[in-house]
Amino acid sequence: MYSTDDLYGLVLAGGKSSRMGHDKGELQYYATNHRSYLYHTLRELCPKTFISCRADQKNIIDSGFNYILDEDQYKGPLNGMLSAHHAYPDKAWLVVAVDLPHIHENNLRALVKQRQPKKSATVYATHESKLPEPLIGIWEPSGLKSAEAFMIETQKSCPRKFLMNTDVHLIYPENDLELFNANFPEDYELAKSRIDE
Repeated sequence: MYSTDDLYGLVLAGGKSSRMGHDKGELQYYATNHRSYLYHTLRELCPKTFISCRADQKNIIDSGFNYILDEDQYKGPLNGMLSAHHAYPDKAWLVVAVDLPHIHENNLRALVKQRQPKKSATVYATHESKLPEPLIGIWEPSGLKSAEAFMIETQKSCPRKFLMNTDVHLIYPENDLELFNANFPEDYELAKSRIDE
């Protein structure tokens, strides 16, 4: 048996979705929009769950869901993760980006079961690339603290580059397709057609 008392959930939804041309969190693959789907899925696994968002995303702020506003101290997705870390510095974060249409509870539960808290993070990688996927994983408090120091020192905001240079535990999905990112309208249509099959 494993404890998740120190593990909070975070849906990363603060991106501007400029390539999609539409808020990716509002896209619907299942019975509700994807942001809500992931939020409720994380709630099954974590004692508290939040949505990471920008101050101008009133639809999220007014939704009744727990949220953490991006502090805008940094660029990129680490902005949301570090904002959550600053709010609850002693918690680890099970994070999932809102543009992952094929992620389900079983994928997130596998992360929890295979978590290695002494590493900076436990994240997925594809069998093909074997590179860490920073936006679907568990970030430990020490890992987020080190990531912030890395960003300040290098002025680089890519969380994958940080993970490639730190002690990280990689896990793999049954099928790489589970980590498919939907960034463009054609990606959405492709993912939706797979789900509807």
